[in-house]
Amino acid sequence: MTIREPAAIAVALVLACAGCAAPGRSVPEASRSGSGPSATAGTPAPGGGARPSLPAAPHGWTRDRIRAAVAEHPGTTRTAAPTVLNSLVGAVFTHSAGGDHFCTASVVDSAGLNLIVTAAHCVYDPHLGQRDDLVFVPGYRGGDTPNGVWPLLSVTVDQAWKDSGDPDVDVAFAVVAPQGGQQVQQVLGANLLGIDRGFRLPVKVTGYPSSGELPITCSNTTTEQSPTQLRVDCPDYTGGTSGSPWVTDFDPGTMTGTVVGVIGGYQEGGDTADTSYSSYFGERVQDLYDRATG
Repeated sequence: MTIREPAAIAVALVLACAGCAAPGRSVPEASRSGSGPSATAGTPAPGGGARPSLPAAPHGWTRDRIRAAVAEHPGTTRTAAPTVLNSLVGAVFTHSAGGDHFCTASVVDSAGLNLIVTAAHCVYDPHLGQRDDLVFVPGYRGGDTPNGVWPLLSVTVDQAWKDSGDPDVDVAFAVVAPQGGQQVQQVLGANLLGIDRGFRLPVKVTGYPSSGELPITCSNTTTEQSPTQLRVDCPDYTGGTSGSPWVTDFDPGTMTGTVVGVIGGYQEGGDTADTSYSSYFGERVQDLYDRATG
């Protein structure tokens, strides 16, 4: 989440090599902050130059590891490869599903049937501008793209994010291109957008850590970090999970719910892997959605 300076990257690598989850949600890139290298080392960066060869963070969840993580976080339910929400949640890559994965996004209901929601820092850098080389891969699992690859056509972020990276509007909506004559919501369905739902809500948070090939899901109750920020405690939400949707009112019949947050906001989502933040979805996010769908 927070863009790493070289010293911080070194600390993260030490943690990863020690078998600990390095902090951060979006993976930094050598040539562009807010995005970055996947487990594939040394590939060319879109802006030129080579990506640093970073060792992959620990990945794979054994039963013992899941039990240990849940024991450390009472009230939290954690699954390593969820069967729910996956079709609406996907990894964000550069160029194609074979590119660099650095964030997560999900389908949200819209009149155009073509909208996804993620964190603003995933798609727009206040210093470098908008990324124009991104694709959304819903349901991505181990290299498979069962629900297609959907290029991002346009991105809507708040002017306060563009100007100064305001953490209270670290939210972005993006229109994705149709595939096979159909829009993404026609194919997959969509979650609703929840505005002013309060600070204490049961949510499912699904995201794609860059260190692995499968999504992870955590269930817990949100709390108030500040009047403009939500917080949730979920274990091991490391690089790649920025933009992960926080879904409440989940209906197992329709496999949909209401998105009330995305990993981002304070510290661009959090400086530790076990606590995540989101900009509060209030009037400013409603205005942003209206612009994206207007």
